[in-house]
Amino acid sequence: MPAPDFAVYLLGRDPRVNAWPYAWVRWRDFQRPVSTDVALTALREAHERAASERVEICCGGGVGRTGAALAVLAVLSGVAPDEAVVWVRDNYRPRAVETRGQKRWVEQVTASLVDD
Repeated sequence: MPAPDFAVYLLGRDPRVNAWPYAWVRWRDFQRPVSTDVALTALREAHERAASERVEICCGGGVGRTGAALAVLAVLSGVAPDEAVVWVRDNYRPRAVETRGQKRWVEQVTASLVDD
């Protein structure tokens, strides 16, 4: 698989990658991100860059945190906020957005995106 041009890492610790540019969102497994502002800044950059670059979004297992991030990206791409989690589960992984807290975070964040 080719290296990304940009990556967003949703992890409890900075991965300290030197091979390509990245954004780190402090986000422990099964939780919400420590800072919604940091998460949205990273995801907006990923969304913009994905138009012309290879972008990677990842966490430890690729399910909960990655699914929540993909739901936000889906809304940035035009999916209705109330359909974002279902869209990600249908198009990425059936168990994406693992916890109720992650699902509530997606609902809150995506509702604010529509208000922007």
